[in-house]
Amino acid sequence: MEIIRTVEWMKQVARDARSKERLVGLVPTMGALHDGHFSLVRTAKKECSPVIVSIFVNPKQFGAGEDLEKYPRRMEQDCAALEALGVDYVFAPSAAEVYPAGFRTAVTVEGLSDRLEGRSRLGHFRGVTTVVLKLFQIVQPHFAYFGRKDAQQVRIIRQMAADLNLDAQIVTCPIVREPDGLALSSRNAYLSAGERRAATVLFRALDAMKKAIERGERNAAELAAEMRRIFDSEPSAAVDYVEIVDADSFEPVVFVRGSCLALVAAFLGTTRLIDNALIEVSADSVSVTL
Repeated sequence: MEIIRTVEWMKQVARDARSKERLVGLVPTMGALHDGHFSLVRTAKKECSPVIVSIFVNPKQFGAGEDLEKYPRRMEQDCAALEALGVDYVFAPSAAEVYPAGFRTAVTVEGLSDRLEGRSRLGHFRGVTTVVLKLFQIVQPHFAYFGRKDAQQVRIIRQMAADLNLDAQIVTCPIVREPDGLALSSRNAYLSAGERRAATVLFRALDAMKKAIERGERNAAELAAEMRRIFDSEPSAAVDYVEIVDADSFEPVVFVRGSCLALVAAFLGTTRLIDNALIEVSADSVSVTL
């Protein structure tokens, strides 16, 4: 496995792979890797060669007062794990390499970026789409792999790729959870033992919503109220939002039908976690994927 630090070096490696008609797969990350990331890598390995994993803690997607400085950085451990998985290249540039002196361009997906996570984290998605577009331009992947835990982010990246006629096919992979349901996240490392126990409230709220749908409930306000009742039972959790939206437009819905997402965000102490469930309702079937 080769670790690449510069844009030009990465571009040349990717060009060489494409010239040999190889399928290039990209897994963008900020490091502090866990089994959720590794599941993306394993999927990419089945479909692509070479597989490139980027590790870059992107300063432009952190707002004022967020955790840029304390965000976990474990480059040595991450690279060892990726090498064991058979990753071909790790692209790990510095911030100055990605955003050189004089950099002044930003990418914004209007409408989708100003609600939910965008409302709570001003400028976050502008930073995400800017760096992802840069990665796509540098690597020119055939496939790029993202986890459904960041459902709004994936939807925005899909919109950007379509609007800008990008060649990369966006692949969305399932949420990976701990045995007690907590969605894997690099920020879980911030949780104290008590906060870690309480953090399952996000999954428990979504699971309660799922059970209500399976009982026949379709009213989004009632389903959101069911989730909030679970949050209310956990005094350690401070809710940021609980919403049910159309999976394409991310507009709130009155009744769940077609494809919807139930999205939750909450603070456990100073740590902010997110989770979601995909709801599929048709005339003859219903499924909720946690």
